[in-house]
Amino acid sequence: MKIRLLLIVTLFTISFAFAQETPETKTATAPATIINVESLPHYGELKKRINLTGVVTTADKEPEFPGGMALFRRKFAENMEVIYAKGKKIDTRVYFIVEKSGYINNIAAISNNKDHAKAAETALKKILVRWKPALVADKPVRYLYSFPLSLQKY
Repeated sequence: MKIRLLLIVTLFTISFAFAQETPETKTATAPATIINVESLPHYGELKKRINLTGVVTTADKEPEFPGGMALFRRKFAENMEVIYAKGKKIDTRVYFIVEKSGYINNIAAISNNKDHAKAAETALKKILVRWKPALVADKPVRYLYSFPLSLQKY
């Protein structure tokens, strides 16, 4: 029963974590910006684990998962291992790069619980699907995608 409750809470939290609204129409096309890596949360850890060279966080067209983000969320949740939390709340931030080729690379999850971070990285690595890459001026670019994950015991 505890496992089911924990799984339901995790899936519910994941659904909110991925709820990113994007406007259907853009009024002005802003050029993509190369990120200032020093301003990223967890920069010290990320620079050790991810190649941030030439990465953008905004693009004319963001990367697309085949079947949409709802399918991505479902696949991620299906692959996510249930973690038994010792504390009340676990916060994890998952980072990955959608390469110019459309494949996911440079995956890193940073958390206050190493088991949860490892499970998030493993779940993402199991999704072996090619994305439509992000585009800037109709050219594919490396795009840094990140999302939060939270697990809370009640």
